[in-house]
Amino acid sequence: MTDATSPRFKSDSPRFLDALRYAATMHAGQVRKATPIPYVSHLLSVAGIAIEHGADEDEAIAALLHDAPEDCGGLPVLEEIRARFGERVGEIVAACSDTFETPKPPWSERKVKYIAHVRAASPSVRLVSMSDKLHNARAILSDYRQLGDAVFSRFKRGESHSVLWYYRRLADEFNAADSASPLAQELDRVVAQLESLSLADNDEARTERRRVYDELNEALAAALH
Repeated sequence: MTDATSPRFKSDSPRFLDALRYAATMHAGQVRKATPIPYVSHLLSVAGIAIEHGADEDEAIAALLHDAPEDCGGLPVLEEIRARFGERVGEIVAACSDTFETPKPPWSERKVKYIAHVRAASPSVRLVSMSDKLHNARAILSDYRQLGDAVFSRFKRGESHSVLWYYRRLADEFNAADSASPLAQELDRVVAQLESLSLADNDEARTERRRVYDELNEALAAALH
């Protein structure tokens, strides 16, 4: 019988240590949007959230590497990850990426496609994706409390309602797939706080948000059919 207090995997395993080194090397020199924070902080945070919510070694490695193909070289990097860390890790990373193209396709096109596949994704993909989106949403919420709407200028779309729509739809999809998931519930709570704060009793903002949400929901509905 397995001891309930035994770790799901050992953090000094050669594969996990290799993934840590690989992630740190691939993203060396990169920073979080409009900050001096080394990008590896996000990767470590996502892996930490995933591990705390049941990740096995493959899922934890995928959490560390989830942005490598998209931000560090596209499909050749994904194939290197498959060869180095295994097919399962590669499949999770691939499913957590919204494009491998350079330059990237338009923001709304990428995000609609990503949302469209989330509900049918495997539990492993949802775990890593939710961990990623939860860390991002927490960071946006923290920065919003300091900077207000200016925080959304960091995004290429440059518009708060579109960014919030993306996180709201993801939270809804994750909850539809597994309403009992503590990760899905926490993402929903964080996004709800962002939505509430950014409206600030502003009728004009409410009207504009509804317009943007409706427009993007139509694009999503078209992608699903």
